[in-house]
Amino acid sequence: MHPFFRILWRPFGFSRILFKVENYRICESEPLTPLAWASQLPKLSRAPGIFLVDQNKRFSTMPEIETDQRDSELFSPPSNVRGMTKLDRTAFKKTVTIPVLKVRKEIVNKLMRSLKKAALQRPGIKRVIEDPEDEESRLIMLDPYKIFTDDSFERAELSILKQLNVNPQISKYNLELTYENFKSEEILKAVLPEGQDVTSGFSRVGHIAHLNLRDHQLPFKHLIGQVMIDKNPGITSAVNKINNIDNTYRNFQMEVLSGEENMMTKVRENSYPYEFDFSKVYWNPRLSTEHSRITELLKPGDVLFDVFAGVGPFAIPVAKKNCTVFANDLNPESHKWLLHNCKLNKVDQKVKVFNLDGKDFLQGPVRKELMQQLGPLSKERKHSVHIVMNLPAKAIEFLSVFKLLLDGPPCSTELLPIVHCYSFSKDPNPAQDVQRRAGAVLGISLEACSSVHPVRNVAPNKEMLCITFRIPAAVLYKNQTPNLENHDDPPLKRQRTDK
Repeated sequence: MHPFFRILWRPFGFSRILFKVENYRICESEPLTPLAWASQLPKLSRAPGIFLVDQNKRFSTMPEIETDQRDSELFSPPSNVRGMTKLDRTAFKKTVTIPVLKVRKEIVNKLMRSLKKAALQRPGIKRVIEDPEDEESRLIMLDPYKIFTDDSFERAELSILKQLNVNPQISKYNLELTYENFKSEEILKAVLPEGQDVTSGFSRVGHIAHLNLRDHQLPFKHLIGQVMIDKNPGITSAVNKINNIDNTYRNFQMEVLSGEENMMTKVRENSYPYEFDFSKVYWNPRLSTEHSRITELLKPGDVLFDVFAGVGPFAIPVAKKNCTVFANDLNPESHKWLLHNCKLNKVDQKVKVFNLDGKDFLQGPVRKELMQQLGPLSKERKHSVHIVMNLPAKAIEFLSVFKLLLDGPPCSTELLPIVHCYSFSKDPNPAQDVQRRAGAVLGISLEACSSVHPVRNVAPNKEMLCITFRIPAAVLYKNQTPNLENHDDPPLKRQRTDK
């Protein structure tokens, strides 16, 4: 290295230089010149961390470049793919110059353990390749943002090179990148207009990638779909939702973007298999944790009423715990696959399945069973009764059915049904909003006797939550006088309502 500069490698625990070098060439005869270093000085005064020091002890700071940012600089697809709407994989070829170290092939494995930090870290690219000029040697690919000359190695690395009799001189290697070497987000970022959001995420439902594309992405929808299939093993179909889930049966219209049109799929959630036609039923893999959370609340012998059961993600795990389950869904397709999945999971003898409107289910089978469960003999029972209402867009409206639902004297407080009701909220305080709306429907305050659990963020400023409460006797039984401000039931254990 030119004597004008020397490096303090570890002033604050940083291990090496990380910065962009423009228009550099690496070869045995051309180390970086002082001019190349000097051209970077304006960039080296923006952040603390690693220092360049001249012989007069004048310091200049040098920024550390994040790995993702650095990768996007060198390992991004060629610029000519911008605006592509029909995928042309051949257009993604690109050649980049990579520093390499020549070593004897018999010491490669031992040496790689000591050069982990210096070696190229890029998925899909081999770090050790054959030397085209010497079959007894191998070339170790090095990180082009860390290694510039033999002086770029750390002291410990130089020591192991010396022990193994390896010449630390750096050579250059022209590496050809193709479509297969780029990540899906890198491809989409290169194709879509600059500055536009790049959505590379999706919900996986068996072999199906379910995307929710934004308007600016629609001209590229078929390309995006094919990229998702190419870059995700096991995905053979990519679909886009083209309307909201607002119809009676909770399914949505979808467009096949790429791949096969087969919507019959198999999934496994929390170790339980489910099969269904994704185009005709509701399924959201993001609710897996919530299904598990509710299941853990029930004990063997408890009773569950699942008002909007779908294909069984609440009903089946609960039935596996030796609970009695009454599961209902209005969608004939969901009802069909619910029956199928109960048999598939060998709980068909423990789940009673219904195909009714939620209100009819509550006023019919649920009311009848509650009259038996909470009747005169209920004092001898030790189990709990839970009611799950997972229809976030409308479930709170169904709470009105519980008002004066039962006849006769009230059961003891600890045996009153526990409701888990899901809802969306766009309110700045979503927990209070859900409590207020649910209480308004029931005609009683729930602020002191309910807990609200945040489920997930659905969209910017839109949360999905679950409010849990025990139905007050004053609401559930006829000939009772509800207190609109409060009631005598003890509150449930309160849960945090913030994320």
